[in-house]
Amino acid sequence: MLDDNLKAQLKAYLQKVTQPFEIVASLDDGDKSQELFKLLTEITELCDKIALKTDGDDARTPSFALNRPGEDTGLTFAGIPMGHEFTSLVLALLQVGGHPPKASDDVIEQIKALDADLHFETYFSLSCQNCPDVVQALNLMAILNPRIRHVAIDGALFQAEVEQREIMSVPSVYLNGEPFDQGRMSLEQILAKVDTGAAEREAAKLSEKPAFDTLMIGGGPAGAAAAVYAARKGIRTGVVAERFGGQVLDTLAIENLVSVPHTEGPKLAAALEEHVKEYEVDIMNLQRAVELVPASQPGGEHEVRFESGATLKSRTLVLATGARWREMNVPGEAEYRNKGVAYCPHCDGPLFKGKRVAVIGGGNSGVEAAIDLAGLVAEVTLIEFMDELRADDVLQKKLASLPNVKIIKGARTTEVNGDGTRVNGLTFEERASGELRHLELEGVFVQIGLVPNTEWLKNSPIELSERGEIVTDERGMTSVPGIFAAGDVTTVPYKQIVIAMGEGSRAALGAFDYLIRS
Repeated sequence: MLDDNLKAQLKAYLQKVTQPFEIVASLDDGDKSQELFKLLTEITELCDKIALKTDGDDARTPSFALNRPGEDTGLTFAGIPMGHEFTSLVLALLQVGGHPPKASDDVIEQIKALDADLHFETYFSLSCQNCPDVVQALNLMAILNPRIRHVAIDGALFQAEVEQREIMSVPSVYLNGEPFDQGRMSLEQILAKVDTGAAEREAAKLSEKPAFDTLMIGGGPAGAAAAVYAARKGIRTGVVAERFGGQVLDTLAIENLVSVPHTEGPKLAAALEEHVKEYEVDIMNLQRAVELVPASQPGGEHEVRFESGATLKSRTLVLATGARWREMNVPGEAEYRNKGVAYCPHCDGPLFKGKRVAVIGGGNSGVEAAIDLAGLVAEVTLIEFMDELRADDVLQKKLASLPNVKIIKGARTTEVNGDGTRVNGLTFEERASGELRHLELEGVFVQIGLVPNTEWLKNSPIELSERGEIVTDERGMTSVPGIFAAGDVTTVPYKQIVIAMGEGSRAALGAFDYLIRS
């Protein structure tokens, strides 16, 4: 299962294990159980503090639990956690083995103080880059609090459960047998949902903070770069965001970031946060901006209000709230979101194995999605509004070579159809004739571009373009003195990570220049 290089790396990690524990496997006679047994055997051979037992009685096979002697930690993997989940396995081995987690002392104490029986189940896919954050967060909660249990389940391996629970998007989390949430969640977000008083306590703490010199609203590449450049000037700097990393967290392969031949979105987001933390930057997560109150006079303090009730003030601001996936806004799309309508082919593609799906959009994102899905599903139909695809030629040639892909051009999607619980079809209009056509399918992947996150600025004096993007000058300043903007939320063309980083840096330098001159 593990090559020599991976074994060497894992052996080095497992040297951090300080207390013995057991891997208790539940196996049957199937091929997957044999694969899991081989993996677990290889792991135990790398560390003398880990013992393997095969007398587990879990109804899910193959699966395994990580238990300290005489103690049920409540942590179980159902499946073979390779792919993106291999990191989750390694962290679980280390943490059950006594290696301290990276979570803050406040978060650890908050987990330990939870006074309820919480049984979480997370359905993941091995190709999902969003799933490990959720799996790792819930694993840690199970390790730290004996009243919390967590089972991480490979949805592709336990298809019967997926069908029974009608799961069509990962990660999907159940709590005590009932749906809890879907999609990427951080440890802090999960705690905010189960610890109902946490949000109010955090909002009160934030509102008591003194004014910043520069405050970044958004923690993606633009916000992170702005924070680094501002902090290096020695001024009081803060970053407040819904989630640090922004849309990068939902990006799989990144191959055009200069000097980095290949990386993945979550890895880049983690590197951005680690870099920012090298400086004295106050990072505040889980905060959605809802209102901007500009300073009443030049050089005064701007105020930003958040959905949580928190209020922050700063002499300058860098607005870097980014953009989100554009929706079709047709009947059925919202109703069947996560019930057949999806926006992340890498995450949810494995759940549609052997089924028929459509991809909406003929740009690079849409064509790449269709190519990826073609290796998993029975049939892919790509639907493009224009008369020609807009993707790069190399991608179009690859798409055309795939036998299970159909391409429909000059078509407008008019409705997503379903039976009340899940998608079963799609209706589109042939633009040339006006005739309506129907496709029978089980999934729709929407890939039609981005929308700037500027709704919260509609009633502010910040100038916006017709598309809702923030208008900036050559220094990144908006129409309001002392307020700057950067990244995908602005009118700057070519929405690329490297451009957002440059724009964030420019905005921070512009803000510093404004401060010293005012």
